[in-house]
Amino acid sequence: MSAAEGPLVVGVDTSTQSTKALVVDASTGRVVASGQAPHTVSSGAGRESDPRQWWDALCTALHQCGDAAHEAAAVSIGGQQHGLVTLDAQGDPVRPALLWNDVRSAPQARRLVEELGGPKTWAERTGSVPGASFTVTKWAWLAENEPEAVRATAAVRLPHDYLTERLTGQGTTDRGDVSGTGWWASGTEAYDEETLAHVGLDPALLPRVVRPGEVAGTVRDTHDLPFSKGTLVAPGTGDNAAAALGLGLRPGTPVLSLGTSGTVYAVSTRRPTDPTGTVAGFADARGDWLPLACTLNCTLAVDRVAELLGLDREAVEPGTSVTLLPYLDGERTPNLPHASGLLHGLRHDTTAGQLLQAAYDGAVHSLLGALDLVLDPDADRSAPLLLIGGGARGTAWQETVRRLSGRPVQVPEAKELVALGAAAQAAGLLTGEDPAAVARRWDTARGPVLGPVERDEATLSRIAGVLSDAAPLLEREPGER
Repeated sequence: MSAAEGPLVVGVDTSTQSTKALVVDASTGRVVASGQAPHTVSSGAGRESDPRQWWDALCTALHQCGDAAHEAAAVSIGGQQHGLVTLDAQGDPVRPALLWNDVRSAPQARRLVEELGGPKTWAERTGSVPGASFTVTKWAWLAENEPEAVRATAAVRLPHDYLTERLTGQGTTDRGDVSGTGWWASGTEAYDEETLAHVGLDPALLPRVVRPGEVAGTVRDTHDLPFSKGTLVAPGTGDNAAAALGLGLRPGTPVLSLGTSGTVYAVSTRRPTDPTGTVAGFADARGDWLPLACTLNCTLAVDRVAELLGLDREAVEPGTSVTLLPYLDGERTPNLPHASGLLHGLRHDTTAGQLLQAAYDGAVHSLLGALDLVLDPDADRSAPLLLIGGGARGTAWQETVRRLSGRPVQVPEAKELVALGAAAQAAGLLTGEDPAAVARRWDTARGPVLGPVERDEATLSRIAGVLSDAAPLLEREPGER
């Protein structure tokens, strides 16, 4: 390892499929070491993971970083949002965590919205209208279906909270991640007592919300990790808020993230309250807001279509009039938790490559439909879209976004932006800087800009028409005739 110019920090991204750790020079942003280890997700009706796998993966990833991790002065963890982690009195998981893409709580989500004042009231109180992804709906599902698990629960955490607590021994969270639970009021920035009472969740089971820039704790010496005792631990945050930090986002810059899920978001100084539920009014990790729309089906769904067709994911062909709505896991935007994939317009001369392009079109259409709602009214609609995530370097994704948005697209060269954002948060603890300013100093958003092309209005209109006409099918619950 070459000598670092400044202190070293560790940024962690614990995502749906794996945990990654980066050791970063806080002065320059240079990644001096990295590690990664996988974890598993259940298949079938639910999406669950054992939180202990996340810890094992974190330990493995950190040990892969070698001596650099031992030299780090601070660490921060960014993690998948919304997941419900239930712990017993000894701090062990009561059951596997219910993940963000587990949509079994859709009935509870509808019922909670109705019982607590309707969509407008929810948006004004919490910033969001909860869907099946939100943690509060998962707790309601658990209480209804596994009451013995609820009785055994002594602490409720989010995924990043769980790992932070194992590092420090203290139960903490941050405003960015807690804003996706549904039981945190964005107007008062405090836990919402009425919501918690309604779902039977004792506030004493919840972690303390650490303020931006505050130290969450220090690494304790009760486990075999390559950290020095007393290493500072930052608050951490949810993955989207961490990526926003990693890009050094300023208000109004739009981001389209292509991962297992797809998201579109921008930093705003205005607290969002969208009563339609399309935009989640999340907080960011700095003190501003992060209005965001999320789709459940993005790269994983398109890759599955490519696999079914026996094609490489880049083997798209133009000229299709086929519409493919790739809602393979239900969908969150639009809110269709019981939907499945839908294909319309198939002809004898339709090629496999055209079907694959239709899957890309369907996935991107859902994200772009929410873009104008995410951006503030005075945002520059011609500014480049920052394209990030696992799909961002794929030519088919880039060209589909350009064609359906009509906007220039910028692809940052920096990889692992969630882990970089967590590292910037850790660096901010040491320097007293705004973490976003740290990332801008690191120049993490640098990358090529692909110029705009004419917007494909015909395809956008065709997809919107099929989506509207197919609404009765897509909204049908399992077993319903």
